[in-house]
Amino acid sequence: MGGVLAYQVERQKSIDTQKKILCDLKEKNGFNFPGSDYYVQDRKNWMSALIPEKLHVNKIVWPGTHDSATDQIGIPSITRPFAQCQSVSIYQQLKFLSETHSEIIILEIRTEFGHDDPQDFDKYLEDELGEFLIHQDDNIFNKTIAELLPKRVICVWKPRKSPQPKHGSPLWSSCYLKDNWIDTELPERKFENNMKYLSEQPPVRSRKFFYRVENTVIPQADNPVLWVKPVTDRIHPYARLFIKECISRGYGDRLQIFSSDFIDEDFVKLALVLQMQGSNGSSESEQMFTGLNSSINMCSRNFNYVHSLIRKQQVLLACLFCVPIHHGLAFC
Repeated sequence: MGGVLAYQVERQKSIDTQKKILCDLKEKNGFNFPGSDYYVQDRKNWMSALIPEKLHVNKIVWPGTHDSATDQIGIPSITRPFAQCQSVSIYQQLKFLSETHSEIIILEIRTEFGHDDPQDFDKYLEDELGEFLIHQDDNIFNKTIAELLPKRVICVWKPRKSPQPKHGSPLWSSCYLKDNWIDTELPERKFENNMKYLSEQPPVRSRKFFYRVENTVIPQADNPVLWVKPVTDRIHPYARLFIKECISRGYGDRLQIFSSDFIDEDFVKLALVLQMQGSNGSSESEQMFTGLNSSINMCSRNFNYVHSLIRKQQVLLACLFCVPIHHGLAFC
């Protein structure tokens, strides 16, 4: 018993030390970066203001939600705190998708561990989202938003046993969405490993896949603190610092998808700022920091699709890259 207690005490010391390292880095280097005071007046239609004819898909940095559909998971106050990663529902995240016309979103949908793929689920996705789906194509990465419209959804479908979507399919295979998941509860370790793996990626202009950085830490099985919220709060406040350090260390041209648990106002604001170099926005060193507080021109059946999707126990809406938050929530 004494050994277990001593281990937990040392563990907490490690966590506190790592939080202090990040806090000291924030105090030393600050957390503002060029464009961080940028303000979007029309938050629903901000992307159209960036000139869809010039904004390339591979120049967008998407903010995203990790484990997007977990706001109602489990039994309230009993099992929910152990798995809930978002307090905002999918409906709220997508509430005003019918109100704008120039935005692109990325959905990652995968079969949960321990379950079989729902029969013909790829066909189901195609039927429900067909008119909005951007088909799998390597050439997409160098196209502008204007060249893709009116199609606006890149849907990554990751089955466990069924065949992956093929080139030309309305759905995208999981090889087009990459990351380096670090399973840790230690915030500075996650922060620096995220930075390390990001630094190893080619710049966005030369790669044919989307790369995700997850600003999350997770509870460990032998930790007395198993609730997600207090654990992820160890790193959540340092999202702005991460972007600042990306730019300072020369990795700003590699950042593309940046996701978080418990999405909040400042996280969305982070991605609404942009740094543009060159008067015409075409410089190779240009890097857009943008957040899709925006949408798709979807009709009611597509809202129903989202609800029915997350209620299927076998399927997890794992990541919603674009965090379209309803403007009534004043998230940005």
